[in-house]
Amino acid sequence: MVFSTPIFLFGFLPIVLLIYYLSAAKIRNRWLLLASLFFYAWGELFYVVVMLVSILSNYLIGIKLEHYRDIRSSGRFYLTLGVAINLLLLISFKYANFLVENFNGVLNLVSLPDIEAPSIHLPLGISFFTFQALSYLVDVYRGEVPAQKKLLDLGLYITLFPQLIAGPIVRYHDISAQITKRNHSIEIFSSGIMRFIYGLAKKVLIANPLAEVADSAFALSGNELTLPLAWLGIFAYSLQIYFDFSGYSDMAIGLGRMFGFRFHENFNYPYIATSLREFWRRWHISLSTWFRDYVYIPLGGNRVSHVRVYLNLFLIFSLTGFWHGASWNFLFWGLFHGVFLATEHAGFSNLLKKIWKPVQHAYLLLVVMVSWVFFRADTLPQAVNYLHSMVNTQNISTTPFQLHQLLTYEAIMVLPIGMLLAMPIYPTLKRWIQLYTQEAVVKIALLIDLPRLILLCTLMFLSTLKVASSTYNPFIYFRF
Repeated sequence: MVFSTPIFLFGFLPIVLLIYYLSAAKIRNRWLLLASLFFYAWGELFYVVVMLVSILSNYLIGIKLEHYRDIRSSGRFYLTLGVAINLLLLISFKYANFLVENFNGVLNLVSLPDIEAPSIHLPLGISFFTFQALSYLVDVYRGEVPAQKKLLDLGLYITLFPQLIAGPIVRYHDISAQITKRNHSIEIFSSGIMRFIYGLAKKVLIANPLAEVADSAFALSGNELTLPLAWLGIFAYSLQIYFDFSGYSDMAIGLGRMFGFRFHENFNYPYIATSLREFWRRWHISLSTWFRDYVYIPLGGNRVSHVRVYLNLFLIFSLTGFWHGASWNFLFWGLFHGVFLATEHAGFSNLLKKIWKPVQHAYLLLVVMVSWVFFRADTLPQAVNYLHSMVNTQNISTTPFQLHQLLTYEAIMVLPIGMLLAMPIYPTLKRWIQLYTQEAVVKIALLIDLPRLILLCTLMFLSTLKVASSTYNPFIYFRF
């Protein structure tokens, strides 16, 4: 089930909220757990078993970890066992097809027969809930939190539907107290509704129209893909993936607030960054900080030799690439970022700081947009061909008909809006209005409350129309 569908908006969510708030406090977690399992089972009935195995194994190992934490060898054994079980589930379902396909490629080189293996479907959100389970085990092992003694409460942490299939990755130590006790109020609930509406509008009003442009561009090949069309396609995709991903994060954060949970922010206007290091402090924050705290720092972080730092960066971004999908494209995308991050760490960032700010932004956008080609393309040859079209000055002539094939009237309107909203215009405007109004009740009502209410109602109305009338609703996270 996807947030931006009628069945979720007008069926699942209202029913879950109604029963949740009509229920006694002591059974609300159980209801949320049941609702989350149903949410997952809607499209993944068989793979609910995989999730139940994850819940039970992590629960049992968490108990053992707490018991043997002070015994170094035993604690490490149970941590290793827990990590191995979680990674085995992830590898078996997400990477088995990839591994068999590439192993068969090696066998073909020496004229040996292929290994016959059934095609395995990717369970939705397995990368997200696996990383959350790993964070739980590591937090218990480090003594940052006690092991969860209630199986159903740990199950709720792993399956909580707002962030189950598209993040943000919620760490156990950030949410453990909220599982047992959380505050509910009109203010928190209404802020959740507002955040959800903003996220829904990002997804269906901005990301989806831009997705059509990107899909059309990447469907072209040969001379059909001229230089201007190639740049238009990757520019549209750069905005699409930002508004799609950040929109889903906004919806998850909003849904969490409706049920009393407070999730950390996951995006902070990444395209205004002036370096790739800054970009990763603003893009998919929950993933980058997860790798930083659970992999990069334990490997030594910046405290080791320069060579080790570079190797650590390459390792982290290789894993980041493979986390996104079982494809050489994603590995290359991760290594591409690793190269530039290592270069910046080696001293290029100091040079960047001395350059004119617009040039810094241009550098960042160029690197990121080129990297998105590997992220969006289905295969490495397609990515290479697309990049060739982006620099092929011999194929620059583009007719109005070709542009019309890519750009709908809706996309023409959405592109400039997306460019503006990718910059922190709204927070700046909000701060200016708050400074101007200060404590004046009438000014606050006229300049903040009333315009915000009108905006929210308009966005919800337009989003609802879009959801109800459009059959084009791509879900990027099927690959994750």
